[in-house]
Amino acid sequence: MDLIATVRQELQSMSDPVWQEKTRRFFKESVDPYGVPTGDVRKLGKYFYPFLAPLQKEAVFTLCEQLFASGKQEECLIACDWSLRPKKHYTADDFARFSRWVDQYVTNWAICDTFCNHTVGTLVTKYPELLPELEKWTTDSNRWKRRAAAVSLIVPAKKGLFLDTVFRIATALLEDTDDLVQKGYGWMLKEASIPHQEAVFDFVLDHKTVMPRTALRYAIEKMPEQHRREAMAK
Repeated sequence: MDLIATVRQELQSMSDPVWQEKTRRFFKESVDPYGVPTGDVRKLGKYFYPFLAPLQKEAVFTLCEQLFASGKQEECLIACDWSLRPKKHYTADDFARFSRWVDQYVTNWAICDTFCNHTVGTLVTKYPELLPELEKWTTDSNRWKRRAAAVSLIVPAKKGLFLDTVFRIATALLEDTDDLVQKGYGWMLKEASIPHQEAVFDFVLDHKTVMPRTALRYAIEKMPEQHRREAMAK
C-alpha cells in the first residue's frame, strides 16, 4: 500500500468545502486545508497505525516529512501524530531533525502545538540534556520556534518536571511582542502552576510589571481567585 497516496485519497473524499472555508477563516495565517474536521483527521491518522507498526523509525519519519512537505493542514496534523509513533526508539540525535521540521513546516499554532506538545515534549523528557538546546529556540527570529520553546514543555510542566527550565524560557520570552508567543509561554506557566502553584505565583508577581497582560492572564488561569486578583492588580 502507498500510505501517502491512500491518506490523500481519504482526505480528499472527506473534504467539505464549507469546512474548508471555515478553516481558512479560523487562522490569521494563510492555510491550505482539505476541509476535514480535526477530530476526523485524528481518527484517520489512527486508522493507519497498524500499517506504521512494522516500519523502522526512519521509514516513519520519511512518511512524516512527505506529509509535512505538502503544506496541507490535515496532512501536517497527521504527520505530527505519526511522528510520535516511534517514540520508544527516539534518540537525542532526533532533536536536530525536529528542530528543522519546526523551521520548515510549522506555519500556524495548531501544527506548532500538536507537534511540540507531544513529539518534542516526549523527546526532551526522555533526554533532559536537550533542554539547553530547547532554550536556544527562545532567541530565534521565527515566531513559531519561540512559541515551540514554551509549548514543548506543556506536558512535562503539568507533571511537575523541569521547573527551572520553565522559568528560564518564560524569562527569555517575557517581553516578546508576539501575542502567540506570549500565549505560548503563559500556557506553559499555567500548566506548571498545577504542581507548583506558589512558585509560579511568585514568578508572576516578580515579573508582572513587564509581563504582557496576555501572558499574565494565561499564567494565572488555574490559580485561586485571590491569587488571580493580586496578580492582576496594578
